[in-house]
Amino acid sequence: MKRVLIAAATAAALLFAGGCGDDKTTTTPTPSSSAKEFPVTVGQLTLDKRPERIISLTPTATEMLFAIGAGPQVAAVDDQSNYPVNAPKTDLSGFKPNAEAIAAKNPDLVVLSNDIDKIVAQLTTLKVPVYLLPAATSMDDSYQEIGELGTLTGHQAEAEAVHQQMSTQIDKIVKGVPARAKALSYYYELDPTLYSVTSKTFVGSIFAMFGMTNVADAADPDGAKGGYPQLAQEALITANPDTIFLADSKCCQQSAPTVAARKGWNTITAVKAGQIYPLDDDIASRWGPRTVDLVQSVADAVVKVPA
Repeated sequence: MKRVLIAAATAAALLFAGGCGDDKTTTTPTPSSSAKEFPVTVGQLTLDKRPERIISLTPTATEMLFAIGAGPQVAAVDDQSNYPVNAPKTDLSGFKPNAEAIAAKNPDLVVLSNDIDKIVAQLTTLKVPVYLLPAATSMDDSYQEIGELGTLTGHQAEAEAVHQQMSTQIDKIVKGVPARAKALSYYYELDPTLYSVTSKTFVGSIFAMFGMTNVADAADPDGAKGGYPQLAQEALITANPDTIFLADSKCCQQSAPTVAARKGWNTITAVKAGQIYPLDDDIASRWGPRTVDLVQSVADAVVKVPA
């Protein structure tokens, strides 16, 4: 199952997963009043001029680039980048990148999530500039990556506007959820084989905003599994989470009925109380501008649970 392989890859290398998207937007960049003069440097990468043929091989970067107004500079995106709908999707792969196929599109900047098979060295040999955008582990990481893409593409002002709008919206959403006398527990499902996330991951940090406790933490107490453990069904049933969130509703067609039908799960509080919440797989796994929508989905679920 592709979703299981992606979950395993996430645990090992924190790669980005992809599925089916929707057409919601959460940020509207404002026009830049003055793009910084080139050359610009981010980390070890220096660009002498504004890139006009960008290739994005990670769905998160694709969403970030279009959100900051750099969409017209994007020449091609990978086969998982399905949002926004006007992104120039190709058969290029971010999971198995091919240097020759990438270089054939004459890019002046390539954005990758991970240095798979030493692809950075291969592209560097072909004189193709590469920016690595690894999976964020916190909102601050996501904001920093948006800012760095803004610098590299000549859209600093727009990137800062996206950052501020996201921060403001998230703060408003979180503050709009009443505090609870007792913290809610949750189980977050990556796939039906019970891969999950701990509180030390990006997703875990979102739930922590609402003071929720994660039943998966016990399965990876020392972080040896990278924050992405596979839970034992018996342990999960015993943990008895108050809520269940499904980040596999599209990839694996999981829903409240399919979860309720699992053997032994009828004793779990979340199942008995009907507190099972499907999420958009893509929004849940792309930690960029649409993270605001993920925060809103969690908030909407929390307020439904009786105090």
